[in-house]
Amino acid sequence: MRAGLSIGVLTLTVITATGCYGPYYAMQNAQRQALVLHQQNQVLVSERDEAREGIQLLAGDNDRLLNEIAGLHSRIELSETRLANIKNERAQLHERYISLLNAQKSLGSPLSSESTRRFQELANRYPEFDFDPETGVSRFHGDILFASGSDQLRTSAMPVLRDFARIVNQGDTRGMKILVVGHTDNKQIIQHKTLSKHPTNWHLSTNRANSVVMELASSGVEPARLGAAGYSEHQPTASNANTEGRQKNRRVEIFVFAPDAVVAAWDPTVLR
Repeated sequence: MRAGLSIGVLTLTVITATGCYGPYYAMQNAQRQALVLHQQNQVLVSERDEAREGIQLLAGDNDRLLNEIAGLHSRIELSETRLANIKNERAQLHERYISLLNAQKSLGSPLSSESTRRFQELANRYPEFDFDPETGVSRFHGDILFASGSDQLRTSAMPVLRDFARIVNQGDTRGMKILVVGHTDNKQIIQHKTLSKHPTNWHLSTNRANSVVMELASSGVEPARLGAAGYSEHQPTASNANTEGRQKNRRVEIFVFAPDAVVAAWDPTVLR
């Protein structure tokens, strides 16, 4: 009996112990799961708060960007207005120069017979330099002065320009005003290297006139006597349909005016 009783007690003890451990482990698992969920919740709350802060920052950046965009639109409108005014002023100057140059041509040459003789001798020495004794207009064919698409004077152009400067610094031409006018053919500029310096034929024609003016000034002509203008392709003297005509249209003309000519004169008292 005792042996059987002992076995029955042992069995009861094991069953009782097993029944106690089941709920304990379940409780531990639940606690661990609750802790994990709590940690995940904390992470999500932190991410939510960061997201809200990010949204607020983006909203602030968006407001700043909208203000900057509005400012840029305002500046663009102002620039367009100024550009339109500049274009209008340039168009008026263009018309003024054309009318004055046409008037100059109709009046005939302002040069004396001695100055005319000197310019004719210069034209005889340089085949690419033309002189019109009727109007007093000198003309350099563009190819003698510049390479294609360039406003840098050729080295071979320096002698004729220096001789020209020497003539206008002598005798009755010493006080006369000089206007240098650049012209091009109608070929659009397509080479990137040329476009970076001369976006249009307007730029090329005026830049070439400026180069001649600077060379005349460095050759001793008083800068106050000099002026520069460019007419792009809009005053051709020949057809642009062929190479020969385009070559004639690529030219630089120099007009010599009397000292009181408005086109090249200015009144410093106006600024006082």
